[in-house]
Amino acid sequence: MFQTTRRRLALWYTGVTAILLLVFASGFYLYVRGTLIERVDDTLSHVVEVVQRSLVVEASHAESSLVASSLKVNIEASFGDPPDEVDDDRIDLEWFNAEGNLLWSTLSEPLDVPIRLGYRGETVEIAEDYLLRQLTQRVVFNDNVLGYLRVSHPWFEVTKPARQLFIDLSLGTSLLVGLVAATGWFLSGLAIEPIQDSYQHLKQFTADASHELRNPIALIQTNVQVALADPELNVPEQRQQLEVIERLTQRLGRLVDDLLFLARQDSGMLQLDLQSCPLDAVLMEVIEEQQALATSKGIHLRLSLDEAKPPTIPGEEPFSVIGDYDQLVRLFTNLVSNGIQYTPSAGTVSLALKQRLHQGIPYLEAAIQDEGMGIPADALPHVFDRFYRVDPARQRSLVPAREHHHPSPSGKVMGTGLGLAIAQAICHNHQGQMTVNSALQQGTTFTVLLPKQRSKKIEAKSVPSKGINQLP
Repeated sequence: MFQTTRRRLALWYTGVTAILLLVFASGFYLYVRGTLIERVDDTLSHVVEVVQRSLVVEASHAESSLVASSLKVNIEASFGDPPDEVDDDRIDLEWFNAEGNLLWSTLSEPLDVPIRLGYRGETVEIAEDYLLRQLTQRVVFNDNVLGYLRVSHPWFEVTKPARQLFIDLSLGTSLLVGLVAATGWFLSGLAIEPIQDSYQHLKQFTADASHELRNPIALIQTNVQVALADPELNVPEQRQQLEVIERLTQRLGRLVDDLLFLARQDSGMLQLDLQSCPLDAVLMEVIEEQQALATSKGIHLRLSLDEAKPPTIPGEEPFSVIGDYDQLVRLFTNLVSNGIQYTPSAGTVSLALKQRLHQGIPYLEAAIQDEGMGIPADALPHVFDRFYRVDPARQRSLVPAREHHHPSPSGKVMGTGLGLAIAQAICHNHQGQMTVNSALQQGTTFTVLLPKQRSKKIEAKSVPSKGINQLP
């Protein structure tokens, strides 16, 4: 339990920190990448301004006047000859006339990219995995277009440092998340340690107190029984008081036994005596033990075995499981006595046992159904809680949350409020599942699913349903 809590705390701490680091790293990466792009665009704009100032504009004919239609750019004087060698990181220039025809370029091959004007650069794909950042501006003289100047810059000037930054941030973030996970695990251990110590002391106190209370309770009960057996006890009032004391000591003894069981269960001290247990024999023994109580209330106990399916393993008993026989008896005793407690006179408590196969794993399914008043829907999720009680405003018959009950000598039934919690714990110990279906005034069905063979791959969990069977 504490390891699960510690693990959750560490995961939450690591997850929150990882999200914050991811947001920071993403923002930092986008900021740096945007800065690189802005720097390239500024360089392209600066080149355009320099080239525009260096253009040589002349008249198309010497004798003509300087009118806009007779002006042109002297290509040789303005640009010179294109360079023979091309560097990977150089800035390339292209000059187009007013009609958009390419007249001069530093590129070895003309680009198949249309002219797109803009005040900011744009990224264009020239070839696979080769991009250029381009800026195109219209060159105007005396309100007339002389041509278009396009400058291009290799995109790897942005992608190369951005990619390296991405790698560095990924490695750094991963390392920090790992360190945070280790730190979170350490700090969560420190935070849980005093709670765990207190809980261990509380469990040890409960176990010790339960153990120490058993002897005096047994002595009181023995003395009361001896007094009741005295033939000279003829005063009815005294006999009645002694019977009350006997019932209370029996109930207190059962409560101590239940607390001791749960304390050992929580502390991991409970050991299972695993063996091959015929579950049909377990149910028959439970019915035999509960028959007297059922008969006194006029309730019929019925057991049905579904032997239609052959054994999943040749030669194996069809209803055998690997488990602790005594604990299985206690599990079904709690459920059957619970059904007897809430079933009206002349009713029936039905037990059904059958084989199931789920995801290649053989199971045995045991269902205990009563004909009682049912459990309210809002109480179903809590029926396995220890000492849980339904809203006191409800009927007295509905107050106990389907708890573990035992008959007293006088025929009255008393409960400790721990019966279903114990049944669930035993079910967990056998890697099983337990669910409950109930409808008011129609009855309640507890279903126990036990694997025939114990396996580490089987997850033992029990989730109370709200009127819907949730078994696989």
